[in-house]
Amino acid sequence: MKNKKILVFDDDRAILEIFSIVLESAGYDVEISSTSHDIIEKVTAIEPDLVIMDNWIPEIGGVEATKLLKSHPDFKHIPVIYCSANNDVESLAQRAGAETFLSKPFDLDELEKKVESTIEASSALK
Repeated sequence: MKNKKILVFDDDRAILEIFSIVLESAGYDVEISSTSHDIIEKVTAIEPDLVIMDNWIPEIGGVEATKLLKSHPDFKHIPVIYCSANNDVESLAQRAGAETFLSKPFDLDELEKKVESTIEASSALK
C-alpha cells in the first residue's frame, strides 16, 4: 500500500520539523512549505492526500490559501487541517473551508489521531 502524502504549510521551521518527524514516523510521506501563495502549484506537483495549513503564513495567509485550494475544481476534495495558536482557530478553520482544526501548541498523539481520522473520513467519501 502506498503511503499517504501530507503537505504541511507553516513558516516556522521548528514546527515543520516536528510535523515531519512525527508524521514520517507514523508512516506518512511528508512534504513541507514555508510559503502558501503558490499552494496550487505545490498541490499540483505533490498531489497530497491531506494538507495541514498554518494560519500565520507569509504572503497570503492560511485562510486565503485554503480558500484557493477549496475553490479549485481538481483539489477541493483534499482535506485540510487548519492549524493555529489563535484562540479562534475553530472559526478561522470554518472561514477557510477546512475540514477540521488543530490548536497550537498541540499534543503529538493528538496530531497523529487528527491526521489519521481526517484521511480516513476523506477516503470514505471517495
